[in-house]
Amino acid sequence: MEHNEGAKRLRGKLPKVGIRPTIDGRRRGVRESLEGQTMGMAQAVERLITANLRHVNGMPVECVIADTTIGGVAEAAKCAEKFAREGVGVSISVTPAWCYSAETIDMDPLLPQAIWGFNGTERPGAVYLASALASLSQKGLPAFGIYGKDVRDADDSVIPEDVKEKILRFVRAGLAVAEMRGRSYLSVGGVAMGIGGSIVDPDFFQSYLGMRNEYVDMSELVRRIEEGIFDPEEFERALNWVKKNCQEGPDNNLPENQSSREKKDRDWQTSVKMAIIVRDLMVGNPRLADLGFEEEAEGHNAIAAGFQGQRQWTDHFPNGDFMEAILNSSFDWNGTREPFILATENDSLNGVAMLFGHLLSGTAQIFADVRTYWSPEAVKRVTGQELSGLAAGGIIHLINSGAAALDGTGAQSRDGEPVIRPFWEIAESEVKKCLEETSWRPAILGYFRGGGFSSCFLTRGGMPVTMSRVNLIKGLGPVLQIAEGYTVELPPDMHAILNERTDPTWPTTWFVPVLTGEDAFKDVYSVMSHWGANHGAISFGHIGGDLITLAAMLRLPVSMHNVPEERIFRPSAWAAFGSKDLEGADFRACGNFGPMYGKY
Repeated sequence: MEHNEGAKRLRGKLPKVGIRPTIDGRRRGVRESLEGQTMGMAQAVERLITANLRHVNGMPVECVIADTTIGGVAEAAKCAEKFAREGVGVSISVTPAWCYSAETIDMDPLLPQAIWGFNGTERPGAVYLASALASLSQKGLPAFGIYGKDVRDADDSVIPEDVKEKILRFVRAGLAVAEMRGRSYLSVGGVAMGIGGSIVDPDFFQSYLGMRNEYVDMSELVRRIEEGIFDPEEFERALNWVKKNCQEGPDNNLPENQSSREKKDRDWQTSVKMAIIVRDLMVGNPRLADLGFEEEAEGHNAIAAGFQGQRQWTDHFPNGDFMEAILNSSFDWNGTREPFILATENDSLNGVAMLFGHLLSGTAQIFADVRTYWSPEAVKRVTGQELSGLAAGGIIHLINSGAAALDGTGAQSRDGEPVIRPFWEIAESEVKKCLEETSWRPAILGYFRGGGFSSCFLTRGGMPVTMSRVNLIKGLGPVLQIAEGYTVELPPDMHAILNERTDPTWPTTWFVPVLTGEDAFKDVYSVMSHWGANHGAISFGHIGGDLITLAAMLRLPVSMHNVPEERIFRPSAWAAFGSKDLEGADFRACGNFGPMYGKY
């Protein structure tokens, strides 16, 4: 198993983190006494970031430090020039002392920015922090303030734990913003079965995410299949890999309706070609230029995409389940690699939630219907058994036609516990386990008349996960929903009974949100009833805090979440919109400042 680490899938350089050491500019003793400490803070931040963060393609995150400390506007301008030259996408200012705030702040409106003011008594770093944040808020450039809880000594070079957490959370979210800017969402097809999320809104992508929209008709897949616009050598290698590693499961269609072996074999060939072609549509493939297809070799620079599928495609051709499942996974016939974010049914809003989760965690995402709430009473009535443990208060059945990433099996592990890893950490043995725990069931022909195969697995219990979703509301705009929780395992016979009541050929994840006892998280039923659409994106880990920080950068209000207050990190200006009702303040702040790219 080869690790395809560091492959650049998209055009352009990877965004870097810019670090700005600001300083009291008064010479003849003041500035000179602070030079070492101030630059030392910048270097400590660089070490923290480079030791803990990677880009989602596996490459290390690079930092750019200003050539000198910044004591005034001339040095601030020199720093800005360097940042533009070096491709900086995120800006952090650091200082242990007072500086001339409006002269030293970063004025770039498109760079997410934070300021760390050192908490020490020798010099007033907190005073500069407050002054600089006030200046930025007054200018309409909200920034994140970082200030350690405990006073430290001036010569203390260790970054406090609470400061570390905020710096890393800010940088993860800031890099996600920078990664999306200038990229594309590719719609393959149009609206699937009237689903609102697949009515792709280009103003949302442009104004809030800084992305463009690209469109191709699904007939482009037919053209490329029939005219051989794909790498034939890769196709043969991929098909052999599928035959070896993708085990077929039972066919649930009535015997008289089941496809012939010859038809199923053709469906496998078409499904593999579809996966290769949609990947090439997203990011291009230089091999196509070698084959004489220079235009097609370019791709659409798509950081995410969606495939309509139903029904115009799936009534005649094999469904997109294999294509979606394998592209969303962290591995294929080419080895382990960064997942390609591909939304089922072209649900672009769920695709964006998947993209958020991927950029923040570096891991594959599960696309699922938020399909059924099972109350303890209903489970007892249907199965004769009682839910217990984390599931005692009820469960949500996450299931969709078999397009979920195979990482969602939970077959990867860390310290004996199921996890979903970034691709660069995945061992060959874990890839094998994911494949072994997945069967490929012939598509139910009532849904998919054209045939195909759906991935089928049961997610292991005990994984911390976060479910999220973006919704568009007329008159309000986009909002983000977040529900942190856990996957759970049910007794096998209970699972079988519940699973057989829907389509057992599809992958199942049993999910229990963390409850707060209030509002949308009063109980499991309330979470289900407050969810804004039929789909959800599920990411490994409790990343709700990172999602809230990212949403604030983009001016997306969060309409429901169960993230503890100590993990909520938003720009300091949000406090001006109310400190008691944080959810209401978030809506007011986002409405006041407007979408990040709305004026550009």
